[in-house]
Amino acid sequence: MAKSSVSSQAIVKWGVIAILIVLSLNMVMVRPEDGVDDGVSATTRDGYLRVRGCGDGSSFKVALFADLHFGENAWTDWGPTQDVNSVNVMSTILDVESPDFVVYLGDVVTANNLGIQNASLYWDQALSPTRDRKIPWATLFGNHDDAPFEWPIDWFSSSGIPQILCPSVNLPGGNKCSFKGSTRLELMKNEIRKNSLSYTRFGPRNLWPSVSNYVLKLVSPTSDHESPVMLMYFLDSGGGSYPEIISVIQSEWFYNKSQELNPDSSIPEIVSWHIPSKAYEKVAKKATSTRTQCVGSLFKERVAAQEAEMGMMKLLKKRSSVKAVFVGHNHGLDWCCPYEKMWLCYARHTGYGGYGSWDRGARILEITDQPFSLKTWIRMENGTLHSEVVLST
Repeated sequence: MAKSSVSSQAIVKWGVIAILIVLSLNMVMVRPEDGVDDGVSATTRDGYLRVRGCGDGSSFKVALFADLHFGENAWTDWGPTQDVNSVNVMSTILDVESPDFVVYLGDVVTANNLGIQNASLYWDQALSPTRDRKIPWATLFGNHDDAPFEWPIDWFSSSGIPQILCPSVNLPGGNKCSFKGSTRLELMKNEIRKNSLSYTRFGPRNLWPSVSNYVLKLVSPTSDHESPVMLMYFLDSGGGSYPEIISVIQSEWFYNKSQELNPDSSIPEIVSWHIPSKAYEKVAKKATSTRTQCVGSLFKERVAAQEAEMGMMKLLKKRSSVKAVFVGHNHGLDWCCPYEKMWLCYARHTGYGGYGSWDRGARILEITDQPFSLKTWIRMENGTLHSEVVLST
């Protein structure tokens, strides 16, 4: 009887422990489908970034990393080498600039080249230079990040399909290739849950399949979050698993959020997404005849714009508080051009993945408080600086 009683107690004890484990997992692993509707996930930080320093001249510096394309041609020797080169570019720029924050501006991975179960393995590699330096960051999605796998036709020119070398990691189901890719939600879940330095947010549920739609506040060291220095909006411009657009419902979300946070347009705002809007095409046409108003070093290709314009730019034009829009996508463009009362800017192709052999670099933003100013320049892999311009004072 004593032995049976001990066994019963042990069963109850382990049962309680199991229940506590399950409850703790449920508390920590907040799922976006469980009611996140304001763009802020409980598993990440509070959404407030703080300007460093105090008083006149205090500043906040942001590095924009665009079009890294990790995992491209992952089955070759060339592909992994490009990823190493991309890490070196980011590491150089981070060490030279020492930014306070990093924005990954889409096409972090080339998912259509990834024959593995979880593209987050490559996503994590792309984040590693920033994370290793303990710099906080935010990400948004590009058209390649959840694109379906594209079978290379040269695989079929020999007898049988070559063996794919999947990353040697402990994954559910073993070290297997699946070719199914990873959805935007899966990529974002993995990033947020595994990285305390990530400020990435799940967007409101009613915007899905568009996911990376959220806003962060930059606050002064001498004030609270109710009086931000600047608002930073992030939008998912589609591509990959759905059309390359910023939808009407996204535009409405931006309008409502901006009215809530900045009803009198007194707070400066910047907006970032991956694929340029149709407005970039208009600016580029004017820039071909004279580039005196545009600042940059790369004018090497035509703008590859979104499939349609669904109202976002009309909203931005009406807001005097919007100072600049930042995009990636076109690797051969790095200019900033004036448009209405704002600037339309490209980042600089940062990764060695993706098309084009132009030198790699990154766009840097510097926000100064008291008085406010927004300045930008391009920092190259070799350490040189160019294309400096003041976007707002």
